[in-house]
Amino acid sequence: MPPESDIKDPSLAEAGKERIAWAAREMPVLKLIAERFEREKPFSGVRIAACLHVTTETANLALTLKAGGADLVVCGSNPLSTQDDAAAALVSYGIPTHAIKGEDDTTYYKHIMSALESRPQLTVDDGADLVTIMHTKRTELLKEVIGGTEETTTGVIRLRAMAAGGELKYPIVAVNDAKTKYLFDNRYGTGQSTLDGITRATNVLWAGKRAVVVGYGWCGHGVALRARGMGAYVIVVEVDPVRALEAVMDGFSVMPMLDAARVGDIFITVTGDKHVIDAEDFAVMKSGAILANSGHFNVEIDIPALEAASTSKRTLKPFVEEFVLSGGRKIYLLGEGRLINLAAAEGHPASVMDMSFANQALGLEYLVKNRGKLDAGVYPVPADIDNNVAALKLRSLGVTIDTLTEEQQKYLSSWQEGT
Repeated sequence: MPPESDIKDPSLAEAGKERIAWAAREMPVLKLIAERFEREKPFSGVRIAACLHVTTETANLALTLKAGGADLVVCGSNPLSTQDDAAAALVSYGIPTHAIKGEDDTTYYKHIMSALESRPQLTVDDGADLVTIMHTKRTELLKEVIGGTEETTTGVIRLRAMAAGGELKYPIVAVNDAKTKYLFDNRYGTGQSTLDGITRATNVLWAGKRAVVVGYGWCGHGVALRARGMGAYVIVVEVDPVRALEAVMDGFSVMPMLDAARVGDIFITVTGDKHVIDAEDFAVMKSGAILANSGHFNVEIDIPALEAASTSKRTLKPFVEEFVLSGGRKIYLLGEGRLINLAAAEGHPASVMDMSFANQALGLEYLVKNRGKLDAGVYPVPADIDNNVAALKLRSLGVTIDTLTEEQQKYLSSWQEGT
């Protein structure tokens, strides 16, 4: 949990409450769900463990689940993403929270193990750490689990690998794959917050820089779009031919990583994979190159290889490390290679997290309603939930849309009428 002095400091918790309320202004969908949960108590008596980035937006999800009657415990999903005031505020609301910004790996995993002491029946993950630890170190807990949700691309990749190998022991809803998640959170949220984090850490001028975006999934789409909007020349690195072709037709240069390494000024990884920037790339980078990551884990940049190639390193300012290579070239690593948008900034804007966390809340409710009916595996967010989240978001924005007439519905469902 946050340090005792922090928990006992009323000003820290109060500051967190104010910021949680500020985020709530942009989360009307989650508010509507919380109001219904307050009446219906779908999680009454249900134990939930949530391993998430402990931010003000996450706090609003936690309060929504608590309103629904959940016995909730929260832990951090990344050592640098916790906002200590948000954590302190959650504790003051009666939600045990195990997270401290800047914690080392030992403390990080200790906090996860502490959350698992609650013997959760539902898990909420941001990277699948809760799931994998339960499947490896706390297997006795699996028999009590109803199901879980997973919010990230990286986490869903891990879970699908577990399911393919027959190792996943309970049903998990892939919140990341909901349209109202990846089309908005991944694209607009990651795009804006990643550039925000890099800019806060470095105060770099984007205009005229060559920004290399490694990975052109929906997160890569957003980062490339925002970098171009700031005046950067954007280069995309991809291994998927369809995504590479899409990047070309979106107006970006596409080339192999080694070629991009020679010309790039700022490198941003968003692949979910390991060592996508490695030793041979560091060897050809220009002096002054900046490396940042917005994938979930700090493995996308081969940091051990960068350290091995360096003659010295030092911390220049918060979230900026300088590595001096042979010949005097300097490479700058941001945020220890961890999620730069949460390490050096505040993460995604509340407005997009509103939809992501609405899917989390409704996905958990779906699992409770279907308790015992789902086999172990990775499941999509039901289409009616996805569409309901979109409809609620539009309503909150004051936007109305048309509906099909009975004649139009009949026409679309008929294969005989062609005129």
